[in-house]
Amino acid sequence: MTELEQLRLLNPGWRDVLEVLVVAYVLYRALVLFHGTRTLQIVTGLLILLVVYAASWLLKLEMINYLLGFVFQYGAIALLVVFAPELRSALAHLGQARFRGLFQAMERGEVAEEITEAVERLSRSGIGAIVAIEREVPLDRFAESGSRMEAKVSADLLTTIFTPYSPLHDGAVLVRDDTIVAAGSILPLSQRPLLDRSLGTRHRAALGLSDETDALVIVVSEERGTISIAERGRLFRDLSPVEVRAFLEGRTPVRDAVEAAGASS
Repeated sequence: MTELEQLRLLNPGWRDVLEVLVVAYVLYRALVLFHGTRTLQIVTGLLILLVVYAASWLLKLEMINYLLGFVFQYGAIALLVVFAPELRSALAHLGQARFRGLFQAMERGEVAEEITEAVERLSRSGIGAIVAIEREVPLDRFAESGSRMEAKVSADLLTTIFTPYSPLHDGAVLVRDDTIVAAGSILPLSQRPLLDRSLGTRHRAALGLSDETDALVIVVSEERGTISIAERGRLFRDLSPVEVRAFLEGRTPVRDAVEAAGASS
């Protein structure tokens, strides 16, 4: 390294600071996109393979080195296929950073009130429902399986959508900010065994979506009229309207997490 390069490292210019900030922001957005999804598990698996590949190269384990080299050589094409939905969603949301100030916080409170009122009505009437609230990870690929909407969230509209025999009552409603973006959407079912046999398809779908994204998924049981919330692979059951609103406003109530985790294991 020359003296000029050493001097530049000791005295970084504004271009260096700008480059660091841009790279840090891109890495942060990538981590946010992958956080709480199965994509993060896949990335972790790839990192483990890289460590094994490096160890086999150092220890001169030729067969393992050859096999992993073959995997990495053609793995780029496989990764494009595996990550296609995430890449499509990331490109679609490029530049759509959400700045949530006081006005957005007020809107979030109004949305929480409307959704809470809707699920309370549905619970009293014994009408099944599933509502997924998008967070950082986009839900566009799930919205494609339902009917697109652009309607402001309201308790009356949500109750109407889930009314029995309506065209969209069987699927899930997807909410982004204060807007219902899709209804009648099909969600991935969790493949994990549920200890409680009373949990049906809606609960499996809620857990499945919470496994793959960071969405908050509210479920109203048609059989029992109870309200549950799935978040990051955990299922919180028998919630009161007050607790539902606390979840929606980001104030997770103190509950028995062991029971919730056990029900979804």
